[in-house]
Amino acid sequence: MDASESTSPVACLRCRELDGRVRELEARNLGLETRLRDLEDKRKPPASKTFEPLPSAPSKKPTGKKRGGQAGHKPHLKTWLPAERVATVVTYVPESCGRCERSLADRPDEPSPTIHQVAELPNTLAEITEHRGHARTCPCGHTTRAPIPPAVRSHTLGPKLAASIVYLSGVHGMSKRGIEETVETLFGVPIALGTIADVERQASDALESEYESVRTHVADAPVKYLDETGWKQAGKKRWLWVAATVGAALFRIHPRRNLDALKSLLGKLSGIIAGDRWCVTDDWDYDHRQLCWAHIGRNWEKWTERGGEAKELGERWSAAQKSVFELWHVFRGGGCTRSDLNDRMIPHIEAMSELLHAGTRSRDAVLSRRCGRLLDRYPLLWLFVTVEGVEPTNNHGERVQRRAVLWRRRSFGCASAAGCRYVERILTTVETLRLQKRNVLEFLSDTIAAARERRPGPALAPTG
Repeated sequence: MDASESTSPVACLRCRELDGRVRELEARNLGLETRLRDLEDKRKPPASKTFEPLPSAPSKKPTGKKRGGQAGHKPHLKTWLPAERVATVVTYVPESCGRCERSLADRPDEPSPTIHQVAELPNTLAEITEHRGHARTCPCGHTTRAPIPPAVRSHTLGPKLAASIVYLSGVHGMSKRGIEETVETLFGVPIALGTIADVERQASDALESEYESVRTHVADAPVKYLDETGWKQAGKKRWLWVAATVGAALFRIHPRRNLDALKSLLGKLSGIIAGDRWCVTDDWDYDHRQLCWAHIGRNWEKWTERGGEAKELGERWSAAQKSVFELWHVFRGGGCTRSDLNDRMIPHIEAMSELLHAGTRSRDAVLSRRCGRLLDRYPLLWLFVTVEGVEPTNNHGERVQRRAVLWRRRSFGCASAAGCRYVERILTTVETLRLQKRNVLEFLSDTIAAARERRPGPALAPTG
């Protein structure tokens, strides 16, 4: 072949096509090798490691300070209970002067006395009220018995004791046998396991209306944080959803993890949501979504373990994300205005966009696809910069859901649909009251008492 043939346009076009095909096959081969290596690692038996003692912790340099609280540390002083909580007052009055021994009987009581309070439990915590229906026999021979009112006979536990059982169950996650033992040991009241189940059912019915009010409040809230976790109902897979706002948390158990479940939770798709990159939320308004930076950061940490280009990009992303959050904390602390935050965030937005574009050109096909998917949703990362009340992470929703996760690990879910309704309502009540810094036991007691008397109970949803 002469020189004229080697430099012809047709030959150059063919070379470019072949070069492109080679690069495509190399990227595909790299991706297949990576997947094969991952599968081989999973099939390998765990390596037997010899015991190696951990290295001793590095010794700290002495600071010269004494142990305990340091000078200038804000003291945490004991708070005395108010006078209405004091049942007994024991007084100590000086009879004579400690210096000249003169009598002080006729001296006024000044200055104010010192106070020391001692808390103690009564011998029996539960008060037992016995209702007796007496009978009288008429001279005609007929015996008339005074009936005990049906409202009294319908319950064997008062509202406060019933609320305490629900408190132990819904707040501290105690089992029914644990509650049975606690009530008998601490309160001196023997009860049956069935009684505990009945109390939970009564509490669930009493909380139904307030649960719906919280559902309406959360659905109408301008910003909400969504999350979901697995659950069980009679051994079958379910999903426990949560939608949290600043002052309320709504829980819902649903058989599916799809858009229908999301609509069942909120009723309508409105407002701004913060969550992960789950595809179902793509049906939400694109301009009203905030992706969770914590989820994305954890994913990049996993990708860093792959090595190669993934490690390099992951380390660069982590460093950039750290800078973004440093600036966010400056804003949260009052160090800059919203306008300053927006201006100072622009270089980070551009730099991280370039990082993802570089990732899409990677020869690692899997890494390239990941960067491409994240680039498609890239604007959803930055809503917190411009919109008031939006956080860059979904930490609020995950913290609210923590109690539910611990409950699932202890009990493996529920045995019936009624049990799922109880879980939804008690978790909604407890977490909402905690966000509002209200007393959970007092609210439960008032709600159960109101339901028994068929009158409106205390409101749960935030007002205003």
